[in-house]
Amino acid sequence: MAKPVKSADVTKRATSVRVGIEILPIPGLPEVLKGDDVARRILAACGNAFLALEPGDVLVIAQKIISKAEGRLVRLSSVEPSARALELAAKLKKDARLMEVILRESRRVVRDDHVLIVETHHGFVCANAGVDQSNVPGKDVVSLLPRDSDESARRIRTALMKRTGKDIAVIISDTFGRPWRLGLTNVAIGAAGVPVLIDLRGSRDRNAKTLHATIVAVADEIAAAAGLVMEKNAGIPVVIVRGYRYTPVLDPASRMVRPANEDLFR
Repeated sequence: MAKPVKSADVTKRATSVRVGIEILPIPGLPEVLKGDDVARRILAACGNAFLALEPGDVLVIAQKIISKAEGRLVRLSSVEPSARALELAAKLKKDARLMEVILRESRRVVRDDHVLIVETHHGFVCANAGVDQSNVPGKDVVSLLPRDSDESARRIRTALMKRTGKDIAVIISDTFGRPWRLGLTNVAIGAAGVPVLIDLRGSRDRNAKTLHATIVAVADEIAAAAGLVMEKNAGIPVVIVRGYRYTPVLDPASRMVRPANEDLFR
């Protein structure tokens, strides 16, 4: 069983030579509904696809199915917009009810020019607080981010390990934009069982030069790799990443949120 690490620590792990990494989509997962056992659904889909989980596998799960299972869907017809939501809706030419849902999911508004950039209650700085209208049933239904994606990842990992007897890791991913770069990429918003950061400071590169600032966002890199086969219209919300060598550890994805006092752009 992995040992927990303090949230203030940065995990240092020496990486082994990689033989190769496989990205294996799990097809055939049915529509997930509120109250569904996600771990059971994943194992059933693996069985139907003749896929068996192996020790050391990292399961990357799209946030959307976690939100559906946890009942994090809102029907806009049930939302009464506030004065602030009406103001933002007029400025951005958006549905005021959608603006209200986003405001409820936000700690603060960072920017409201062209697009609404907010800081969520989790500490994520992203567009629309992760509120999304894609891949949810109904024209006026939106999905919200899980309340605690790290806890969701821990719960699913525990259930999968109990049912398979194998030590695996879980990452919950979502699609984020990035400052200075066009395009979207998948990042980890929840994790359990795999180091989310690897601190290489103090180690040496191939030329024997000491590294002073290199901390690798491993969980984000795994999530981004899995995203290659998790297209929006592919119906593949769960992917096995196999072959990445790591030391199992309960390391939360929340640890990757840069503290405000270290953020040069807040």
